[in-house]
Amino acid sequence: MTVSTLPATARRTQPPMLAEVVATRMLAPHLRRITLTGADLDCFGYDGPDHMVRIFLAPTPGAELHLPDSAQWWPAMQAMPEQSRPVVRNYTVRRLDRARREIDIDFVLHGDGGPASAWARTAAPGARIGVFSDRASYAPPADTDWQLFVGDETAMPAITSALESLPTGTRAIALIEVGTAADEIDVRTRPGTTLTWLHRGSTPAGAGDVLIRALHGLTMPPGTPYVFVAGESSMVTTIRRHLCADRGIAKERVYFGGYWKLAAH
Repeated sequence: MTVSTLPATARRTQPPMLAEVVATRMLAPHLRRITLTGADLDCFGYDGPDHMVRIFLAPTPGAELHLPDSAQWWPAMQAMPEQSRPVVRNYTVRRLDRARREIDIDFVLHGDGGPASAWARTAAPGARIGVFSDRASYAPPADTDWQLFVGDETAMPAITSALESLPTGTRAIALIEVGTAADEIDVRTRPGTTLTWLHRGSTPAGAGDVLIRALHGLTMPPGTPYVFVAGESSMVTTIRRHLCADRGIAKERVYFGGYWKLAAH
């Protein structure tokens, strides 16, 4: 994915943009890629492989979608009548093509319990959604000798995008937790990168320990690492504690993102 970076000042002046679905594709039994297009997506800011996009959905299925009309979207949204106020969720950009004004977002489907999953499960071409470019956090320092990526399905877009964008010769290890082998997806890894899929089986997402057990058995390469950990909040906290307290990795070299909480699902 080749994109130029828009200045942060230019990005922050953009209010949420209206987009619509142009294509959908099932990548795995519980993972659906949705391609969006919009007249303003050539102005969508992008900072890196884990770039966050805030999505705006109609408050109820079938309702009209109204978007905040300011880059200061939160206060603008709070000023909207409650019955027309959109639902907001955070996702990761999987692909951005400014020339075609297209953006891909991968949605983990977990039934209709959450508004984003419910929308993504049935979204068809022509369905409307709002998108707002936020920020990226993945930022390995210049003195990094090797990288470690750890996450569950919700971190797959960020981790796989990072793996596919690594410079040739970069040493990297990735551990991704999914339900079964059917949930694995194709990833264009480079020489020097090891990607291991870990299966939790019938254990509910966020309730297992396959990632932390794999890390306990992992032989760390020599040199200075950079670590990216994302997924269920308590899992991320446990892994960060292990890496920093038990493995001696400096806290400033570990990014950790709690993308969701088990208790909330």
